[in-house]
Amino acid sequence: MLIISDRIDADPVGLRSSPVPLLHLPSPLFSTEEYQRAPLVLLDDRSYTDFTLRHAPHRPGLIAVLVDPDDGSIYPRAAAIGAEAVIRAGDNLNWLHLRLHDATGCRYAQWEALLAGGSEPPPPASG
Repeated sequence: MLIISDRIDADPVGLRSSPVPLLHLPSPLFSTEEYQRAPLVLLDDRSYTDFTLRHAPHRPGLIAVLVDPDDGSIYPRAAAIGAEAVIRAGDNLNWLHLRLHDATGCRYAQWEALLAGGSEPPPPASG
């Protein structure tokens, strides 16, 4: 999975303990091949402007991560880049973990942990 965040020391979603291999790069440094090859891409909303300057093509599996819960502008911005969903940092991440494991063919799934609690999908980016 590719995490695009200009704050390399940050963990905008809380996936440091995830068993899925993560590639964490700032928006100026990811290659087109890395972006296209990743089964899932998370974009830190604070890196949105730099990401759009890259003119990355729309692709399935792009998810925007909202860090500031009061920023309602994320939904039209996410829709503009073709994001399939917007998730809030710190929210229940069961849906994201299930989506991540689905995108990687469930090779890293720890089902007991993933299925504990709810797994409601986040609102769509067009929301």
